[in-house]
Amino acid sequence: MADQGTDVERLPIVYFSDVLCVWAFFAELRLAAVQRNFGEHVRLDMRFCSIFGDTRQKIAAAWSAKGGYEGFADHLQHAAQQFPEIKLHPDLWRSVRPASSLSPHLYLKAVQLSEAEAGAPGAFERALRMMREAFFLEGLDIARQDVQREVGRRSGVDNDLVLKFIEDGRAHASLDTDYKEAENLGVKGSPTMILNQGRQKLYGNVGYRIIEANIQELLREPNADQASWC
Repeated sequence: MADQGTDVERLPIVYFSDVLCVWAFFAELRLAAVQRNFGEHVRLDMRFCSIFGDTRQKIAAAWSAKGGYEGFADHLQHAAQQFPEIKLHPDLWRSVRPASSLSPHLYLKAVQLSEAEAGAPGAFERALRMMREAFFLEGLDIARQDVQREVGRRSGVDNDLVLKFIEDGRAHASLDTDYKEAENLGVKGSPTMILNQGRQKLYGNVGYRIIEANIQELLREPNADQASWC
């Protein structure tokens, strides 16, 4: 998204997601529409939350009585039928089972930190999109560091610079900040869009028209001291 206007003039939208969450992958279509239709009026602040921090534990807890990994994989393929423009890879969660989203989150936070230093605006959003596509469309295990570096190479990031932010701990600190802020703001799942200084939370499979209505209402009445009717 082109950088038009100033942060003061833009409506801040804090967007939390887990890179392994299929609903966050589907929601990228709606985010693209937000950027296309409100680009000069909104400022997206992309953050991570931990939903798939331990995928084995998560699947065991939520899907052990519903077919385990196979049942979860069937669920994702069924959910994808709502989005005919998206074709999920058939091996997702069957033979391709990333152990954790923390690893790709860490890499992507390093990309985000390196973006300003490298003077490469848009690098983080591009790498995030391509990381999701690598998993959901190509069936690659993005918890693996070699896969992350390959995705980074494809998206044009400087992997040596990214590694510097991981090695010196700054990417870890930035990711910890995201996770703690998600907890403090009461983020319960992925994706979660937070507007109006936390007064409005749009969580999960929310239609674009609902997102649009919330943004339009806040742009109409930008006074943060007044709760929106939307």
